[in-house]
Amino acid sequence: MSQQKQQLSHIYKETTQKLHAVIVAGGEQPAWIVNELQSADIIIGADRGALFLVKHGIKPTLSLGDFDSVDEQEKQFIAENSERMVGFDEVDKDYTDTELALHYAMEYGATSITMYGTTGTRLDHTLAGIHLLRQTYEAGIPMKIVDEHNSIQLTGDYLKIDKDRYTYMSLIPLSMDVTGIYLDGFVYPLADATLTIGQSLGVSNRWKEEHGTIKINSGLVLVICSRD
Repeated sequence: MSQQKQQLSHIYKETTQKLHAVIVAGGEQPAWIVNELQSADIIIGADRGALFLVKHGIKPTLSLGDFDSVDEQEKQFIAENSERMVGFDEVDKDYTDTELALHYAMEYGATSITMYGTTGTRLDHTLAGIHLLRQTYEAGIPMKIVDEHNSIQLTGDYLKIDKDRYTYMSLIPLSMDVTGIYLDGFVYPLADATLTIGQSLGVSNRWKEEHGTIKINSGLVLVICSRD
């Protein structure tokens, strides 16, 4: 077991309940996400995401990270206003703070996860955060990454998505080839189509109805709902 998981293992719990976890990382943090936390059973703040939570009067179930993006006074404020706090050395760790938060949520028993603060100015962190969707997909846990303009999911079989507040729906291959793609409920339907990584064919579709469905036979595809 890695050092990070050893530090977290004493707070892992087993449950058969449906538990929705919300993770707030240190990227873009629009104030409206506070309202989205009302339905959360588990709230995790990763590094500066924890500071965002406590500053908005929300007590995280867990605050964790190396806390290299906060000062000592802010770190103490986080500790005093979190149910639990776990710190990691900023050099001697195997995962980003966001991935550590995800590991905790999964091993705690979350049955669905929403991540905020995953996207931002650091493209490396943004891409690494998006790639975390593969872990939850393989574990059978629905997860979304949400920011001001986008909602990002991953599928390798079937997904039903609502139009909601979004204008566009794009498919971005995450595996080399995605085959047997069927789209229904969109302006540009697909039937037994193939997308290859590096192509832009699946970008900027639009809803024809309030709901749409995506089915694929093989491969993994990012489903990005977006608005300007």
